[in-house]
Amino acid sequence: MTIDESTPLLENSHATTKTPLPKTQLGIILFVLCTEPMSAQYILPFIYQLISELGVTGGDDRKTGYYAGLIESLFFATQALTVLCWTRLSDYVGRKPVLLVGFLGLCVSNLCFGLSRTFWALVASRCIAGALNGNVGVMKSIIGEITDNTNMAQAFALLPIVFSVGTSIAPLYGGGLAKPHERWPEIFSGPFWVQYPYFLPCVISASSAALSFFITASFLVESLPLKRRGKDLEAEIPSISSQVGAPGDKDELPVPIRTLLKTSSVMIPIANYGVLALVDIGFSALLPLFYATPVDIGGLGLSPFAIGVCMTAFGIGNGLFQTLFVAQAIDRFSERRVFRSAVLAFCPMVATFPIMNWVIQVQGEVGPAIWVLIFVQLLSWAVVDMAYAVIYVFVTSASPNKHSLGTMHGLSQTTTSIARAVGPATFTSLFAFSKEYNLLGGNLVYFVLLILLSVLVLLSRRLPELRRDEQ
Repeated sequence: MTIDESTPLLENSHATTKTPLPKTQLGIILFVLCTEPMSAQYILPFIYQLISELGVTGGDDRKTGYYAGLIESLFFATQALTVLCWTRLSDYVGRKPVLLVGFLGLCVSNLCFGLSRTFWALVASRCIAGALNGNVGVMKSIIGEITDNTNMAQAFALLPIVFSVGTSIAPLYGGGLAKPHERWPEIFSGPFWVQYPYFLPCVISASSAALSFFITASFLVESLPLKRRGKDLEAEIPSISSQVGAPGDKDELPVPIRTLLKTSSVMIPIANYGVLALVDIGFSALLPLFYATPVDIGGLGLSPFAIGVCMTAFGIGNGLFQTLFVAQAIDRFSERRVFRSAVLAFCPMVATFPIMNWVIQVQGEVGPAIWVLIFVQLLSWAVVDMAYAVIYVFVTSASPNKHSLGTMHGLSQTTTSIARAVGPATFTSLFAFSKEYNLLGGNLVYFVLLILLSVLVLLSRRLPELRRDEQ
């Protein structure tokens, strides 16, 4: 199959009214998807203490952050190396087998992490988790296959909510269940819990992955056109009934990766997704750091409790915001306009950093003006998050056919995994470098963010206006 810039975007249903969401299959996908952020984030509350107790730093606690950061980044680094292979494989063997391998890998790696007593054992377990896991890209492909142009945005708008729930739950049990022999000695007595004090939260994550494995194996219907049985999906997912047995459908094969990489209509959405992820990850790494940094260094000096309240309030408010407004905004203004407008909200997000520092330098304390600016900053962040649901639609719609969806989402997931692997350390180090040498008044890191934002704005102008199917 030959494709070029004029290749039509992926077409689906020929309905003029919105197709109902396939609630059962979509519900299964969203439930098991929650396992992904949970497995990535549950180690954050105890990883610093674990590294210190292993003695890998040689007694120099200043090195703890380096080793802990390496452990945190390894999951995404190894995922970036393998996710395209898994999603590409799913275009041939089906979505379910690849998902099952991913959940099995998460289960085993989480158990190994809890039983690790050396630094290199921790490294190996996190590498296993990332290397065997391409599930996020595969799940996005499934959503693209079980929805059409009338309800795709509504389905993808639910993904940021699921990630928000997962990243909120994980630290709760990650920190709350660590060292259970000290909190509940009557239940968790014995030398095992003393030798492996962080095994319990790892078991919870492993159990979540095992449950997702069982649910996927038992209830998820294969959605890959090459592998599915048309009758299985028509009853549950009316939006694809017209595709089963469609002319030429059986003859279609995944488009070669080299061809996709040479096609601008394919790469523009993926480039937008990659830069969006990099800017967003840079901001999310700077936010708690700026809030916690002392005022005289260039931050707000907020307490951990105050930062936690801000993040919790944002998580709840952002979930409600995405649920209430994303699909409606797309229906009214189109995907292209929503994305272009959403990324512009990065401007007030970044600008409020130096403004808040200037205000607190003048006032000498965190007063009402600071809280108003924090509210504006977090509200702008919620607006930015609308861009994720939209870019998922663009990536899905840019696929030349349904059989290449795995590869498309694998390419996009590779870019965001790279950003997650290098972004936090890069931007936090740049923050410290800016403050230490007073570069641009200590604001160099924000200037770099604005440069990346400018690139994103220019890229967003190249996104096409998605066509609506008409009868």
